[in-house]
Amino acid sequence: MAHITINQYLQQVYEAFDNHEGSFCAELLSFKHPHVANPRLQLASPEEKCQQVLEPPYDEMVAAHLRCTYAVANHDFVEAYKFQTLPTTSFLKAFQSHKEENWALSVMFAVTLDLRIFANNAEQQLQKKGKGQPGDMLEKAAEQLMSCFRVCASDNRAGIDDSKKWGMLFLINQLFKIYFKINKLHLCKPLIRAIDSSTLKDEYSMAQRVTYKYYVGRKAMFDSDFKPAEEYLSFSFQHCHRSSQKNKRMILIYLLPVKMLLGHMPTHQLLRKYDLMQFADVTKAVSEGNLLLLNEALAKHETFFIRCGIFLILEKLKIITYRNLYKKVYQLLRTHQLPLDAFLVALRMMKVDEVDIDEVQCILANLIYMGHIKGYISHQHQKLVVSKQNPFPSLSSVS
Repeated sequence: MAHITINQYLQQVYEAFDNHEGSFCAELLSFKHPHVANPRLQLASPEEKCQQVLEPPYDEMVAAHLRCTYAVANHDFVEAYKFQTLPTTSFLKAFQSHKEENWALSVMFAVTLDLRIFANNAEQQLQKKGKGQPGDMLEKAAEQLMSCFRVCASDNRAGIDDSKKWGMLFLINQLFKIYFKINKLHLCKPLIRAIDSSTLKDEYSMAQRVTYKYYVGRKAMFDSDFKPAEEYLSFSFQHCHRSSQKNKRMILIYLLPVKMLLGHMPTHQLLRKYDLMQFADVTKAVSEGNLLLLNEALAKHETFFIRCGIFLILEKLKIITYRNLYKKVYQLLRTHQLPLDAFLVALRMMKVDEVDIDEVQCILANLIYMGHIKGYISHQHQKLVVSKQNPFPSLSSVS
């Protein structure tokens, strides 16, 4: 395949389309396949040859693919993206004409995946040259993906086996990758609704469901819906293929903060296994109610946490750390009437110097409101009066 002539290649494409061999068609139009490295196929003007062998719109589609291989060989990803938009448009024309059949879904998967990748590569190339608006090409790619999605979602006539709706989740995952990249998470909502209402939501391939739950879990985390976030991200982690260590690590980066906010601390063994020791001191600090260590750990690994987009989520662990610190004060004093000064001393021990009794009351009021402490503040006696039964409920029962 790596050394076939243009005529042999076009003949293979013709036969694959003619016989409705979706998987083989997809390979012949995918940049994951070795044919793209064949210099004989990297042509600047292949249109005439394609028209001699293929019918419209397949001739346009394949010609654009070959021009794209030429652009990639010359490391011009802006041109590659431009040419990759054409196979997607041409494919859509053909796809819409396929009534009650879905053999071409794998072709759609191949061309749309490459479209997103080239849009991303083109943006990076332009930014290095100081040109273009960030997110511009990815947004345009998303529009084309949405056109494909509409065709799949509106296929109500075909039987379940021949339905184009089997293509919905793949496209949604590609759109999620774009929306997260350009920071337009609000655009995920209608896509999530479409899957929630789909009868196929539990029938898609496990790989697609793992990717989907990963992004829906991340969105729930950013929306501070921590229980659903834990459910989605846990599903992704548990069902992610055991050999995909890199992907499991990526899921854990978001699952760990969510679990910690719900009171479940990761083990040292887990952090070491997935090379996530950046969380070790954070875990230790939260468990011990050690504000000083928490601030040091967040400062030390700030770059990593910001790059992952979880720094602000980890900042929310401060309220859990206050709760654990104040629980220690309660355990030391062994009374259900706790002087506010005791909490002030505890904070000063943690090098929280710029704090006064009003701020202590403010923190306590927040903890009581959030359900982390069962009790009330007696302003008259300057004391926190806590319940005699379970004054510090478990975090998982509160959140």
